[in-house]
Amino acid sequence: MILAVDNTSPVPPYEQVRSELARQINDHVLPVGTRLPTVRKLADDLGLAPNTVARSYRELEEAGLIETRGRAGSFVSAAGDVSRQRVNAAAEQYAEAVRRLGIDRAEALDIVAAALDRL
Repeated sequence: MILAVDNTSPVPPYEQVRSELARQINDHVLPVGTRLPTVRKLADDLGLAPNTVARSYRELEEAGLIETRGRAGSFVSAAGDVSRQRVNAAAEQYAEAVRRLGIDRAEALDIVAAALDRL
């Protein structure tokens, strides 16, 4: 697992960690069952406060991408695959609605991008 935090980025460090771990999980760089470093270890490796990494892990757990098993640690969850399947199903439904409504591809993608930017 390779992670780096850009201290000059306007993106908060917890979000950089969260999004990079989510990407690695979704791309199966970190397969289901992979044990993640402890909060303290990852914080130490990245030069971050433990609370910063803990927030990243908490958000990943809320998204179903990782699960924490008490003192055993945090692991990549199989539920992450289910979450991705749900997103793919929602994308299929959106694509069908776009086609039915006659909205062109570029506009449909702009609509999705705007919705994501509002989050």
